[in-house]
Amino acid sequence: FPEKLSNPKLVLVQGTVNVVMKQNVTLSCLSEPGSPPVRYTLFKHNQQVSALNRSDLTPALFTLTISSASDLGQYKCKAEYNNSSGGRYSNSLNFTFIEPVSKPVLSSPTSQAKKGQNVTLSCFSENGSLPITYLFFKGTQNISPQKTMQKREAAVIFLFINSLSDFGTYKCKANNSFPNNTKYSNAFNFTLAEEKSHSQPLIISLGLILLLLITGLALAIPFFIIPFYKASE
Repeated sequence: FPEKLSNPKLVLVQGTVNVVMKQNVTLSCLSEPGSPPVRYTLFKHNQQVSALNRSDLTPALFTLTISSASDLGQYKCKAEYNNSSGGRYSNSLNFTFIEPVSKPVLSSPTSQAKKGQNVTLSCFSENGSLPITYLFFKGTQNISPQKTMQKREAAVIFLFINSLSDFGTYKCKANNSFPNNTKYSNAFNFTLAEEKSHSQPLIISLGLILLLLITGLALAIPFFIIPFYKASE
C-alpha cells in the first residue's frame, strides 16, 4: 500500500516573490513522506497551471514567466496518487510586482536662510514599491544616515546653517528593491536672507515727519500768509 501523503511544501528555488516584468521564477513542490509515483499539480487562484508526475522522491519543478498582472497572485500545489481521490495541498506563495522609484523631489519650506538658522529638507518619490530608502547629499558628500520609509511619506532631515559653506547645493537619492534603479533629485540651494538695516525704520519715520510738516505748512498758508498780505495793503 502506498504511504500516506503529507502536505507538500511549495518553495521558491529561483527568483523572488517580489518580481519585475518578464521575470522567470521556479517553484519546487514535494510531499515527504510519500510513495512514488506522485502527481503534482500547480494552481493559481484554484485554476490549474501545470501538472507533473514524479516516479521518484525528487520534487516537481515548475518554471513560470511573470509577464503580466494576470500572472500575479497566490499559487499552491497539490500532491496526489494517480487514480485516487482527494490529495494534499501545500502552503501558498504570493507574487507581487515591484515598481521602480520615480525621481525624488527635494524641497524645503524656505529657500532663504541666514546664519544661525535651523532649516529642514524633505525628499519624496511619488511612485515606487515600498520600502524606499533615501540619502541626502551636499555636493558629493552624504550628510545623513540612510532613511528607509515603510510608508508613502517624505524623508526629512534638519540642518543648522552655521556658515556660508552651508549654502551649497543639496540633492537626495532614492532606491528600493527594484534592481539597478537609483534616482537622484533636483538640486536645491538655500540663498542668504538679507539682513534688515536697523536705520531703515528711523529713516522712514523721519521722512513721514518731514512730509507731515510740509503738508501742515501748505495747509497753513491760506490762513496766515494771505491775511497778512491783505492787512499790509
